[in-house]
Amino acid sequence: MSRVLIVGAGLTGSLCACLLRREMQNKVHIVVWDKARGAGGRMSTNRPPAPSSHSADLGAQYITATPEYAKSHHSFYSELLSSGILQPLNSLVEGLRQRDGSKDYMTPLGMCSVVKHFLSQSGADLFFEHRVTGLYRRGTSWEVQWNGGSSEMFDAVVLTMPVPQILQLQGDVGHMLSVQQKQQLDGVVYSSRFAVALFFHPDVVFSFPWAARYVTDNPSICYIAADSRKRNADVPGRGPSLVVHTSVPFGLEHLEKNKEDVQPIILQELHKLLPDLPQPVSIKCQKWRYSQVLMSVPDCPGQMTILDRPLLVCGGDAFSHSNFDGCVESALTLVSVLKASL
Repeated sequence: MSRVLIVGAGLTGSLCACLLRREMQNKVHIVVWDKARGAGGRMSTNRPPAPSSHSADLGAQYITATPEYAKSHHSFYSELLSSGILQPLNSLVEGLRQRDGSKDYMTPLGMCSVVKHFLSQSGADLFFEHRVTGLYRRGTSWEVQWNGGSSEMFDAVVLTMPVPQILQLQGDVGHMLSVQQKQQLDGVVYSSRFAVALFFHPDVVFSFPWAARYVTDNPSICYIAADSRKRNADVPGRGPSLVVHTSVPFGLEHLEKNKEDVQPIILQELHKLLPDLPQPVSIKCQKWRYSQVLMSVPDCPGQMTILDRPLLVCGGDAFSHSNFDGCVESALTLVSVLKASL
């Protein structure tokens, strides 16, 4: 039985683990590591400190299926819709630009429920707070080190973290990249932004009519969502939550600052947009250094194989495009490479 390590418990990594289990059954022992304290990656859902408030999506907000992907990825949409993880987004989103034939979906239990669904189907051994620091080739295996000071051996390794983190790894990865591969990885560009979640008392009722709004008249904020309203998930006894996303220029300008210093600036701008907003009971600020992919690997191959044997392959939205279907495309490509190798 081959031991396969998937680094990253986001959408690409979780779906890759799930498909690998379905296609290769008991021929592989799948292990998933993630540096965070929970699954989701950029599809994370934040739980408030007090259970009296609703959770909030700090990363991806909803999923848009184009007619083409609704057809080619029908099995994934059908699975998520039939299980209730996805539902049509029917609430009012001001400023949402509709494309012909596209459909928008929200997640009643938060965006991380999509990732958790695929992880639960994978049968993988899941380890959080495992940040990979180095990869070393040891004959027909990979020795993978993590920040806990330990290392483990694997027959194949799949890297789905942001490209800059791949390039920072110690060990043999950098030596094995061809000149062309190095140039392609160096050319990947991400946007950066901050997200703030505000959690409110159960008595609070928002005065505005929308569930989400795209902002065009503010230099700092580009999007606001009443998260529980967006998900049709208002629960008696739980206060609403509000999510704020900053613009890309604002994120770039303040990227190297501590989020504790940036949070007051965002809240000040929010007050200008929503002057009647009540005082929240708690606030969570998230810095997304690697938010969406602005420039992916040329031709969007879905993956990049660094070494055939022992297999070392990279994937994620940097090798396709930065949305749900891009991650699905990458996961499908990764599984094809893994099947051929193992």
